[in-house]
Amino acid sequence: MAKRRYSITLYSPGVAIVRCFLALAALLFASSQALADVRVLTSIKPLQLIAAAVQDGLGQPEVLLPPGASPHHFALRPSDMRKLQQAELFYWIGPDLEGFLAKPLASRTATTLAVQQLDGLQLRHFGEPARPADHDHDHDHDHDHDHDHDHDHDQHESAHDEHDDHQHQPGTLDAHLWLLPANAQRIAQRMASDLAALDPQQAARYQANADAFAQRLSTLDQHLQARLAPLQGKPFFVFHQAFDYFEQAYGLQHRGVFNLLGEVQPGARHVALIRQQLQSTGPSCLFSEPPLRPRLLQTLGEGLPVRMAELDALGYALAADAEGYPRLLENLADNLAGCLEQL
Repeated sequence: MAKRRYSITLYSPGVAIVRCFLALAALLFASSQALADVRVLTSIKPLQLIAAAVQDGLGQPEVLLPPGASPHHFALRPSDMRKLQQAELFYWIGPDLEGFLAKPLASRTATTLAVQQLDGLQLRHFGEPARPADHDHDHDHDHDHDHDHDHDHDQHESAHDEHDDHQHQPGTLDAHLWLLPANAQRIAQRMASDLAALDPQQAARYQANADAFAQRLSTLDQHLQARLAPLQGKPFFVFHQAFDYFEQAYGLQHRGVFNLLGEVQPGARHVALIRQQLQSTGPSCLFSEPPLRPRLLQTLGEGLPVRMAELDALGYALAADAEGYPRLLENLADNLAGCLEQL
């Protein structure tokens, strides 16, 4: 009877490690091909939060301004300029908010969108009376063009030169447009379209993400309507006139603004006027904005039945993920209600 012979091939540990490494590298390469990461950059955190919802599972947008930086006045560093040039998509509100960006953007060749010029937004201007928000339609701001990188740099530079003079003046655009949920939905839809154009294989996922974002906002809107409706008419004052879109959406109205001209220090006459308004109003809320609470704001409420609280229009500490923008709105509602419900 013939004996069977068996052959055993032994591999050194080094060969096994190399094979595992090659297999892992191939897997990672395949994954990177399947999930194209389009480089998206936004000027401010709220736009990053909207982009994060649209890119959910497909990429992570970056933001230009660091936490706590003012979108009204910011000095770009060389690293910021590199980010601007490397981004495939760049979104900013426009010259009415980030006037400092007009000249740097003149050298960009990739897709750039000034959101304030996007079709279908509901826009308001400083000094105009409050009106109910349209929760079903977003057609108040129509243009004859689809704004891509064909923006007029001369117009932006002119707006930049005048920006410091007309900031928050009556009749000028209120650029805090992201605080109206309907506007955020419109921005998300445009981002999904732009991303699909650069990454067509994932077009359906971008659109599905934008649709899911819209559904989350619709559900949240119903919740916020119910939460804030009993607070309509409650008196409150704001440090900075940044919340008119949110107030419009939920039937609220501030009584006064501590800082009328953006970040320009208010004069003694205006401070005295706000003090008089606080005295005549009685119990009320006075909202500052993070990361700072000006000492003068606390001085205003001394000896008066005034409650101090914060409202964050920029999502100062929020994570940039699919739930970030809804959290921004919910935090505003929670902070407003948390103070006004105590009056």
